[in-house]
Amino acid sequence: MSLQWTAVATFLYVEVFFVLLLCIPFISPKRWSKIFKSRIIQTIALYGNTSFMVAIAILVFLLIDAFREVRKYSVTEKVDLTNNPTAIEHIHMKLFRAQRNEYIAGFALLLCMLLRRLATLLSQQATLMASNEAFKKQAEGASTAAKKYMEDNELLQEVGHSLSHARTHARSVSLSVVI
Repeated sequence: MSLQWTAVATFLYVEVFFVLLLCIPFISPKRWSKIFKSRIIQTIALYGNTSFMVAIAILVFLLIDAFREVRKYSVTEKVDLTNNPTAIEHIHMKLFRAQRNEYIAGFALLLCMLLRRLATLLSQQATLMASNEAFKKQAEGASTAAKKYMEDNELLQEVGHSLSHARTHARSVSLSVVI
């Protein structure tokens, strides 16, 4: 394997590792969000967008090159190689390598985009979880305040009834004193 395809395969293996790492279920999205918002990752992300676009462009270029190689070595029907069996084996070997390189470049490109989307979704999920907790606390506070106001209202109604009852009793007493 040439140096460029070894680099692309290594890049693919690193991407597979990071995708598996991001999919670990016992690491919560909040923790991933803290990691993504760390100073080191923010610095990397500052230059990461440009690097991501360069990596995508390189992978697209290599994928196109791999397509071209597969097309180039897929023409065994057009060339008469019946008298030269080693040439047939050589063309099949080149075709196999071109197809392997095509798959490596394609999967590396796919995982590059998948990694970016996965990181974005984990960050969004962490943000939604934080806002959900804030709304939950706000709703609990509103519920306790509403219960307190209901109890105060009931207490005021009882005091109001006892006052009105005392007034009626005081009026009846004052009327009986007058008569």
